[in-house]
Amino acid sequence: MTQTKPDHITQAEVYLPVDDLKEELPFFLTQLGFRLDEIFPADDPAVALISGHGVRIRLDRDADQTPGKLRLRCEDPDAFAGGQTQLKTPSGNIIEIAHADPPLDMPETQHSFMVRHLRDSDAWVIGRAGMRYRDLIPDRLGGSIIASHIRIPDGGPVPDMVHYHTVGFQLIFCLKGWVRLVYEDQGEPFILEAGNCVIQPPMIRHRVLEASDNVEVLEIGVPAEHITTIDHEMELPNGTVNPDRDWQGTKFVHHKLEDANWSDWRIPGWHSRDTGIGAATRGVAGVHVARPAGTHGRWTSHDTDILFTFVKEGTMTLEVAGHDPQLLGAGDAFVLPPFLKARYIDASGDCELIETALQATFNTEISIDP
Repeated sequence: MTQTKPDHITQAEVYLPVDDLKEELPFFLTQLGFRLDEIFPADDPAVALISGHGVRIRLDRDADQTPGKLRLRCEDPDAFAGGQTQLKTPSGNIIEIAHADPPLDMPETQHSFMVRHLRDSDAWVIGRAGMRYRDLIPDRLGGSIIASHIRIPDGGPVPDMVHYHTVGFQLIFCLKGWVRLVYEDQGEPFILEAGNCVIQPPMIRHRVLEASDNVEVLEIGVPAEHITTIDHEMELPNGTVNPDRDWQGTKFVHHKLEDANWSDWRIPGWHSRDTGIGAATRGVAGVHVARPAGTHGRWTSHDTDILFTFVKEGTMTLEVAGHDPQLLGAGDAFVLPPFLKARYIDASGDCELIETALQATFNTEISIDP
């Protein structure tokens, strides 16, 4: 196979077929605002090269293909196309009108009780930058949340690029090993060690630089489907340190285990460390790490929208009203919908849970019976 040499490429063109160039050109030039770069032959034009809006198009009368589709991302689609979301050229090519920066779609939560065991998930899929992903909430609760257990088996530099996420909330919790990260306006790269976490505010530029062997992280994103955009212009670190910067109501957090304070948790017989994420997100989400600290086993229920828990270490039994008991170990996860009674029993001394709640402030009802 002949090896390609990208540095020899001077331009790229998108082909669109046309029936009559004399009818097609005015549509693109006048209505869509492209400019004409080349046209030939002079006596009976069959091909025109046009450019604009970051793309170069070859309109070809002899193209052997069906009509194509061109997507235009507009700051104000209504002002551009009078509210139309799709136009058709004289030759039948489709022009799709989309918003350049669509509002974040936050689907309504479809509540369900779910347990995900590590032993049930032997298929790790390869995702962005070569990382291995394990899905912890397969039904996504109707698209409202995604939770992934991520592994990077081989240490060293990570083939990542400066990027950002159009997201409502995103947590990265290091479970094992370490990763070296860099964030916009947060100074020099730093090591995220096991037991520590960060939240990635909406639109903050960042990059994964390096990882230890067999690093594992928990990543949670809200909503489940969100866009990752590569920023080809920004270099990190960007020379600015502004830890109090606000990104759409969220501040950057780097929570460290060594600085944590443990106190009574919302569930009797457990202590927790508050990561400070509730305050940083103005109550959008809260993250606690909890461990047993005495007699436990009371039945509880909650009234928050989403309550997702990941077993970080140790073992415990989860009992839920109307369901069989579940013996849980490190790597297992569960979702408890609102008002469903549950209790955590037989927790090992080294048991630790990572609980993520949306919203951060909610009520816990404690009872004796299920």
